[in-house]
Amino acid sequence: MAEGQQNPLERLAAMKEKAQQGGGAERMEAQRAKGKLSARERIDLLLDPGSFEELGMLVTHRSNLFGLDKKHFLGDGVVTGYGTVQGRLVYVFSQDFTVLGGSLAEAHAEKICRVMDLALDNGAPVIGLNDSGGARIQEGVVSLGGYADIFHRNVQASGVVPQISAILGPCAGGAVYSPALTDFILMTEGTSYMFVTGPNVVKTVTHEDVTAEELGGARTHATKSGVAHLTAPHEVAAIDRIKELLGYLPQNCEETPVSQPYEDGDEARPGLDTIIPENAQQPYDVRDIVKELVDGGDFMELQSDYAANIVVGFGRMGGRSIGVVANQPSVLAGVLDIGASTKAARFVRTCDAFNVPLLVLEDVPGFLPGTDQEWNGIITNGAKLLYAFSEATVPRITVITRKAYGGAYDVMNSKHIGADLNFAWPTAEIAVMGAKGAAEIIFRKDIAAAQDPSAKLAEKEAEYAELFAHPYRAAARGYVDEVIVPSNTRSRLLRGFAMLENKAVRRPRRKHGNMPL
Repeated sequence: MAEGQQNPLERLAAMKEKAQQGGGAERMEAQRAKGKLSARERIDLLLDPGSFEELGMLVTHRSNLFGLDKKHFLGDGVVTGYGTVQGRLVYVFSQDFTVLGGSLAEAHAEKICRVMDLALDNGAPVIGLNDSGGARIQEGVVSLGGYADIFHRNVQASGVVPQISAILGPCAGGAVYSPALTDFILMTEGTSYMFVTGPNVVKTVTHEDVTAEELGGARTHATKSGVAHLTAPHEVAAIDRIKELLGYLPQNCEETPVSQPYEDGDEARPGLDTIIPENAQQPYDVRDIVKELVDGGDFMELQSDYAANIVVGFGRMGGRSIGVVANQPSVLAGVLDIGASTKAARFVRTCDAFNVPLLVLEDVPGFLPGTDQEWNGIITNGAKLLYAFSEATVPRITVITRKAYGGAYDVMNSKHIGADLNFAWPTAEIAVMGAKGAAEIIFRKDIAAAQDPSAKLAEKEAEYAELFAHPYRAAARGYVDEVIVPSNTRSRLLRGFAMLENKAVRRPRRKHGNMPL
């Protein structure tokens, strides 16, 4: 070796050390001052200790324009590789905001595409930890092409392997479409935001004064847009939520979720016998029912603050993952509207893609009326939920707890659209509409001719209720498999899902259906 020449092993060690420094200690401290972790710290928290294998550590950008010839950061602003979470293989990329603002360009995009290709080829989840200022403008159209390459892979991987996006900083412009194409989006409160056009552009074009947080912060996307499935107060909590979410999902569409150990015990839930109020107009919280039914009362709700008139999320029954879709009587009486329909439809399709059985708890008085709903497309949006249930091939069980009125009865996983088992509680009311409204229409002339119209309405309402405000007519038709005692619901569901465990459905050959988007 020539005098002064660096030992090859020493040179490699020096390059790796430089790559791990990212944009430098000063920028790292600025990140921490904002309550943010480094790209590598995030990966260390996510993956099992010692399991991370990095790919592309020594990659650098390829542009020499606008002063980039003087800036060469190893890794090009993104850390990529694979490792394990709770012993299961995952692929991960983590953008490094300390390197050119985490901006995406050719080499950066190629690294992300590489791990996505590996995830697809090897059938394992891909997790993106997003923290980027957007496209690297110094590289022009090459940056835009890099985004499109990622989008294309998101679509190819959709429904094949789980894709999870954590937004841990800025995510703006074209960058938002990759997370939007993934299965789940998590955001951190106060430090992350997503929008297509930022506050300055909004002010110029629409003259609206709005902050980045108001326009696209975690709270906004959790309550107004429904873009965020989960939020967390800080990054450590967000990464814990990713791990929890992965526990309910399989590695890919060819597998089933990993079952947890479970021992049979006393499955009676006597609290369910009194959970429905005697007054049919009085609300209750359906999550109280869900927690009585799932193992240990553990329920991971998604989009809890968006379209709260329907509840969706993951739980387990007998150690097996299930997806829960439940009307929420404590919000808008549990009606289906545009937000609830699209929220539930998306969740149903996600569960179906990854072999997660579905439990539906139904208490729905119908679709929300009004010009706002009609003019904004409740017809096509409500049809999305109908389509999603009709298309789903996973085991599907419905429990009607109280109201099942009108077209909403059909849409909420009825026997007519392919549900495997349908149970009803004795409190169930399965009818075209409520007794009062039905009596006013059917007996309009009798009521108008009566000396005491109010008394006649009450009489006819009771008459209609006696005929239809119960589950037995539907049971007689076979639309309901059995009317069950509420306290026995969990045991019946356990046996039902066990019976359906090997369900296999073969659909007609086609390119794809035409969902009403």
